Amino acid sequence: MSYSYNGTTTVSGSDKELTLANAYQYCRQVTRHHAKTFYLATLFLSKKRRNPIYAMYALLRTVDDLVDLAEDKLTNGTLTKAELSSMMADWKTRLNECYRGAPHNDPIMIAWHDTLQKCHIPVELPLDLMDGVAMDIDFKPFQTFDDLYVYCYKVASVVGLMCSEIFGYRDKKALDHAIELGIAMQLTNILRDIGEDVDRGRIYLPLEDLDRFEYTQEQFMQKQINENFIELIQFQISRARSYYAASEKGIPMLEKDSRLAVKISSLNYCNILKAIEENNYDVFSQRAYRSFYQKLRTIPTLWYKMNAPG
Repeated sequence: MSYSYNGTTTVSGSDKELTLANAYQYCRQVTRHHAKTFYLATLFLSKKRRNPIYAMYALLRTVDDLVDLAEDKLTNGTLTKAELSSMMADWKTRLNECYRGAPHNDPIMIAWHDTLQKCHIPVELPLDLMDGVAMDIDFKPFQTFDDLYVYCYKVASVVGLMCSEIFGYRDKKALDHAIELGIAMQLTNILRDIGEDVDRGRIYLPLEDLDRFEYTQEQFMQKQINENFIELIQFQISRARSYYAASEKGIPMLEKDSRLAVKISSLNYCNILKAIEENNYDVFSQRAYRSFYQKLRTIPTLWYKMNAPG
């Protein structure tokens, strides 16, 4: 069986060929292709948790791709706002039908429906994500951090909440820390992607922070790096790290077979902030990242710290 994936899901061959195993394998391929850091962490999950995580990622990826496709078409005039509303409504309909027990015959919805039989994941969470990524279509700069927080919650923290239901937890306070980790990761994404976003005419950092450090929007769009800009980015890095630190308290609340995967994912994402510092805060012309070797190198030490006696 072969599948193609380009924002919509298509299946070659007859409908009878689409088994649950095929569906999960497809979701795994989507995850491996699009989310290498995330995929690496999933390899340290117990087998029973991997398939649901792959199904979740593939589901969320369809939302991202739908919005990206819509943005491109709106820009070149091949899509109207009414058509966009119809596309989003159709996705929400398919999702709701999946939750009602009648998934469409595509691998993602079939895998997600099976995941819902094992994990309690309210439909409001993926719907919140849809609303969050839709904010990128009619993008408006965030005036305050509170405004940015809402966006980060919808596009990232809801993912953490969904993951928590798959990972399992022994204390509901773990959900608060999952929210914090989502905020931390999205703030990291924003810092890493500043250069690309400027090329699209966008500033995701709160404008109140630019004012605080006396760095103008014009300077931002011109990609000027000066002392004020460096202080601005240092402030953002410190804020992100504070959320990573707060989220650490939630890891021991997760089921034991999920903890290492979350820690690996959290640390490798947090290390992107270190890469920004190593690049002398040049987020305009250099995209901060960690190599596959650097990611792997963190694992033995983490494993030892989490499994050492006492």
